[in-house]
Amino acid sequence: MPNAYFHTLFGDAARALQIRAGSRASYARREESAPGARDPLTERELSFLAARDSLYVGSVTSDGWPYIQHRGGPPGFVQSLGDNRIGFADYPGNRQFISRGNLSEDGRVALFAMDYAARRRLKLIGRARIVTTGDDPALVARVSHPAAPRAEAAFLIDVAGFDWNCPQFIEPRFTRADIAREVGPLLAENASLRAELARLKGEAA
Repeated sequence: MPNAYFHTLFGDAARALQIRAGSRASYARREESAPGARDPLTERELSFLAARDSLYVGSVTSDGWPYIQHRGGPPGFVQSLGDNRIGFADYPGNRQFISRGNLSEDGRVALFAMDYAARRRLKLIGRARIVTTGDDPALVARVSHPAAPRAEAAFLIDVAGFDWNCPQFIEPRFTRADIAREVGPLLAENASLRAELARLKGEAA
């Protein structure tokens, strides 16, 4: 069970509220972890991330304002780089550079990875940095997708902790590919039946 995640995020106020709500004892057992420890990513987490086509990244401005940015790509755009590190390409966008600016001052990030269809979510925290093509073109190329636009940088995140959330209140949503897989056989059967009906009508004419 993750320990570093809770040890890092639970502050005194959160612990006090847990005591009042009666949940503190359970979380205290899960929180037992020495400062500086981390939750090692397993095949379960890495496989889940590798299957995602979407990710939300939270960072903090120099004034303490939280900021959330969406990152997406073909399944597999989030890659394992070993030693609890994950990475993904940063493609040209609207040139606001809010996340990049935040990370240049404070590398702490929070990530949400969602599987809406299966009602699963993985929360991660870690320290991130941006690597540009000028810094390490081979690494940026490694995390880039060949069918995507040319990447100019990459997010590298050293994961400190993670937690799997319960499915409560996650409304199922499905991608176009999900729907195509489910509906495809029905469409093929429908086309076959239409062709057979047309043939029978032709014979009866």
